[in-house]
Amino acid sequence: MKRGSVIGNIAKDLGLDLGRLSARKARIDTEDNNVKYCGVNLNTGDLIVQERIDREGLCGKKASCVLKQELVLENPLELHRINIRVQDINDNSPQFKEDSLKIEIHEMADKGARFLLDEAHDGDIGENAVQGYSLQQNDHFKLNVNTKAVGRKYGELVLDKELDREDKKEMMLLLTAFDGGSPQRSGTVVIHVTVLDANDNVPVFSQTVYKASLPENSPLDTIVITVSATDADEGLNGEVTYGFDDVSDENQIFSLNPKTGEVRVAGSIDYEKESSYEMQISAKDGLGLASYATLIIEITDINDNAPVVHLKSVTNPIPENVSPGTEVGIINVQDRDSENNRQVRCSIQQNAPFKLVPSIKNYYSLVTTGQLDRELVSDYNITITATDEGSPPLSSSKTVQLSVADINDNPPVFEEQSYSASVSENNKPGSTLCSVTARDPDWRQNGTVIYSLLAGEVNGAPVSSYLSVNGDTGVIHAVRSFDYEQFRSFKVHVMARDNGSPPLSSNVTVSVFISDVNDNSPQILYPAPEGNSFMTELVPKAAHGGSLVSKVIAVDADSGQNAWLSYHIVKSTDPGLFTIGLHSGEIRTQRDISESDNMKQNLIVSVKDNGQPSLSATCSMYLLISDNLAEVPELKDISYDEKNSKLTSYLIIALVSVSTFFLTFIIIILGVRFCRRRKPRLLFDGAVAIPSAYLPPNYADVDGTGTLRSTYNYDAYLTTGSRTSDFKFVTSYNDNTLPADQTLRKSPSDFAEVFGDCDRSPEVGTYLVSVNSCSLSFKGYSGFLF
Repeated sequence: MKRGSVIGNIAKDLGLDLGRLSARKARIDTEDNNVKYCGVNLNTGDLIVQERIDREGLCGKKASCVLKQELVLENPLELHRINIRVQDINDNSPQFKEDSLKIEIHEMADKGARFLLDEAHDGDIGENAVQGYSLQQNDHFKLNVNTKAVGRKYGELVLDKELDREDKKEMMLLLTAFDGGSPQRSGTVVIHVTVLDANDNVPVFSQTVYKASLPENSPLDTIVITVSATDADEGLNGEVTYGFDDVSDENQIFSLNPKTGEVRVAGSIDYEKESSYEMQISAKDGLGLASYATLIIEITDINDNAPVVHLKSVTNPIPENVSPGTEVGIINVQDRDSENNRQVRCSIQQNAPFKLVPSIKNYYSLVTTGQLDRELVSDYNITITATDEGSPPLSSSKTVQLSVADINDNPPVFEEQSYSASVSENNKPGSTLCSVTARDPDWRQNGTVIYSLLAGEVNGAPVSSYLSVNGDTGVIHAVRSFDYEQFRSFKVHVMARDNGSPPLSSNVTVSVFISDVNDNSPQILYPAPEGNSFMTELVPKAAHGGSLVSKVIAVDADSGQNAWLSYHIVKSTDPGLFTIGLHSGEIRTQRDISESDNMKQNLIVSVKDNGQPSLSATCSMYLLISDNLAEVPELKDISYDEKNSKLTSYLIIALVSVSTFFLTFIIIILGVRFCRRRKPRLLFDGAVAIPSAYLPPNYADVDGTGTLRSTYNYDAYLTTGSRTSDFKFVTSYNDNTLPADQTLRKSPSDFAEVFGDCDRSPEVGTYLVSVNSCSLSFKGYSGFLF
């Protein structure tokens, strides 16, 4: 049959699901894994011819030729044996051993004498084998066809008319052998008949059937058996020659000595190919008389074939989460020997989580025996050993490499349970604080770790506005500059997530501690720092040494040693008169006050912190040694320096400018209204409030709401010898204020004793020249605010 020819439909015959043939990996295997003559069409389920099938090559002369195949199915494993009976077709013509047959016949041969002819050989069997012979028409011979015990036909040349050597000493006859096939095939041989004198005895074998036993793999030229035949004739008629009777492969495996009759090994003897041989041996005398005998050689098996392990199917790689008992491979073991020599035991090494489970015939299933973990062992080299039971036993091994496929079964694990980072305040944005590291033992994307910040708030702001984390490296950076004075520490949560499906993650807490930097100078609360205003304290003349005069109060926004303050007098009018507490800031007298001491004392106090480098602030403290203000001869500056002088000049110029602008604006408005002959109106319905940041605690506003109207009022708080002043602009009188005649005021003459005439003070006079009325309210208190 041609390749691709359909033999039958195995899916229909076995009742298989046609749609699952491909999924179950249906295939045809052979026991000895040689040539695969058949295959299966997975789409139709047909069993088709895959290689040319030669019955003569497979089975020789056997009457029945069966080709054994196996249908293998997986998931689950099934094995179906298929026996294909190979039918013979007439594809071989009969042929003779030689192109011509030489027969010598004595002229004295009697009529009816028979002369055996060589048998024609046909590779086919049954009806396709040799069925008969025919002889060319002649005057002296006819053909007689006989059948041997084994069913083979052979011809005999029968003398039908006596020979006369003198009449014809040679004849050429054509013998034809034909088979019974359709179409019929035939083969011919020429019979050369030579007429001789009489030869009346034929060789006779000592045995009709010779039997011998021969181990396989016997070396060449090994003597198998010796056959012998005798001829009663003498001379040439009694010389016997041995030979094989038919043309077959056996003639190439064994040789026959034509003189001695020794049968020797001439080719490879393999029990697995042929377990016995049967041959016809002829013995002929010198004139062509012959006799025949049968030689049967039995081949005995020896254990010369090691088992062969075939990997039929394997699942690779194996997911690491497969359950124990999962089938991952199918193993087939073959041994070509027979009986005990082909009994095979299979095993694998003990240190692998796999085992072999016998399945069908020579098949084994490779199954898991425990849980696989790729992070512990990612590859297995499984060595399968097959050993037969021969003597000595033979074995073979096959190594199967199995890989374990990764499953995302491990979350990232941080190297530490928590992390902490310290950073100094005023850090640069983008600076590195610390790094977190998480490990994931999984493979590739399952083991790739990505870092991120979990959502949260720090002081009401998103955590992302404070920190950022590198998703690849886990390095944490500061997004902004931190201020220790706002908060000293905070916590964030960092998540490490892998790229598996589904992804796994874990979290860790990162504590950020902000360390203080000496970035805040001391802040003096009392007295007010220089440049704003200065305080004057009255010191009784009877103060003794150690008396508390005043106290400098300061704070520092930093902490720790950066906030440890120390007080120092850096400059004083009389260095030996006053001292200040190093850490308390209390100003005390070092000795008793004497009459010779200057009435006006100026102390410049420096407040330093303990940071590195140290920061400081200074203030001026003005002390007046007097029991009351009446003793002060004039109102002068206790301390007048270039800086205060310039500030006073700037204030005077600003106030004069504003007043001039105000008066000019009012005059213009009044003129416009006068021109329109309308009743004058107040220019401002609203007012401007001037802050009173430097008023002493016991100050009270005597003029109501503190806004400006048509009448303006100034409260000036002056000390003796003052050249600068702080003013508070207040509103005109209304229903909520005191009447004009009840306003707390003093005339300039009331202050003449202490301050002198206002006209003699250019600074004060400059302030009063632009107002409608001037009300100077003087209130006594221990400290005077300027």
